Amino acid sequence: MSIKFNLGILYAVLAYGAWGLFPLYWKLFGSVPAVEILCHRMIWSALLLLGVLTIQKRLIEVKRLWQSPKTLAILVGTAALISLNWGIFIYGVNTDRVLEASLGYFINPLFSIFLGCVFLGERLSIWKLIAVILAIVGVGNLIWELGQVPLIAIGLTITFGLYGLIRKVAALKAIPGLTIETLLMTPIALALVLHWGKIGSGNFGLSLPVTLLFMGCGIVTSLPLIWFNLAAQKLHLSTLGFLQYIGPTFQLILAVFVYHEPFTRTHLISFGFIWTALVIYSISSLFQVMGASKTRES
Repeated sequence: MSIKFNLGILYAVLAYGAWGLFPLYWKLFGSVPAVEILCHRMIWSALLLLGVLTIQKRLIEVKRLWQSPKTLAILVGTAALISLNWGIFIYGVNTDRVLEASLGYFINPLFSIFLGCVFLGERLSIWKLIAVILAIVGVGNLIWELGQVPLIAIGLTITFGLYGLIRKVAALKAIPGLTIETLLMTPIALALVLHWGKIGSGNFGLSLPVTLLFMGCGIVTSLPLIWFNLAAQKLHLSTLGFLQYIGPTFQLILAVFVYHEPFTRTHLISFGFIWTALVIYSISSLFQVMGASKTRES
């Protein structure tokens, strides 16, 4: 049991760590437009995921999903949301707003609580309510003091929160679902790439480093997802919940110490509210899980 637990922790750290270090990869593209990077991410991710499922002999799962009109309609919606999320993140990184992107992923768990209450009828404990309020205060302080809405952060929070909500309700397996989502977007992405190549504004094939970076988008997208799925099989959801903050924490560190984005007193106060909210949320979730375990034992 302890071996499985340790392996689960390892896979989770690899997954969340990779997501947290994503800015390092997207920064390598330099001045390449975010939409072009996104298109290649869709194309190469679809190809790699199909390859993974072929090796695992799980293509039948994709076929079943593809043959269900209701499921396909759901996946069209989630494909649009994940495309927006990926595009916003790449744009945020490559316009020197990594700090704001990290804010979005710090807020996301608390936004998911809100969505669960509104759409799934989940009960909100007093402590989780306090956590949500503190997060709202933190974002509100940032808007008030800086005089602008953190659109990157809010965009990432909303798109990923809604994506998670729909995928939870639909109860679809992660890798087959993502395979179809990328396949649905691939025709549009491929058409744009071919168009840019025709008019000479595309970057694919112009230099070996950039071309390899485009092709590597599939690997950097798919590997963390595979690691996450392996972690989810071996760990309690509450443990995954604690570890998910590795990603935005790494992004915050990169923003401040590697890319030297300004981290002002206003940022410190706002992030302070949000970090406090996350601590309250995490402790509350832990006690909830412990209480449920004691109930089952008795």
